[in-house]
Amino acid sequence: MDTLYKTDVLRLAAQATGAGKLADATKSVTVDNPLCGDRVTFDVHMGANSKIVAVGHTVKGCVLCQASASVIGAHAAGEDAASLEAVRESLKAMLKQGAPAPAGAWATLGTFAPVAGHKSRHECVLLPFEAVIQAAGK
Repeated sequence: MDTLYKTDVLRLAAQATGAGKLADATKSVTVDNPLCGDRVTFDVHMGANSKIVAVGHTVKGCVLCQASASVIGAHAAGEDAASLEAVRESLKAMLKQGAPAPAGAWATLGTFAPVAGHKSRHECVLLPFEAVIQAAGK
């Protein structure tokens, strides 16, 4: 389990980029993982072009869930639901099939590569993506 909580994961969770309620949210979505009790709420402010202008999140869950939400908080502005789905699918492939980490701005998600060997923890990393994708409109 120590490999799951490397310094980089702990740093991302502590940064908590985007943490907190978004005052001018156009939509808010809460998702739960009933197996472990993680709960993530993402608030989004959507622009006229269906792209995210700003996000806020509240996470009641493990460090992996907090760190994943922090990565989204750092990179979601300017994205739309379809592009976030593509990032989620790339992340899912990394966790489940050993595919490379997402590229570009989302390369930080490579931090979660050690989670691949712990199937029960995959949902902890993916849950924040489910919430933000739903909030962004899909």
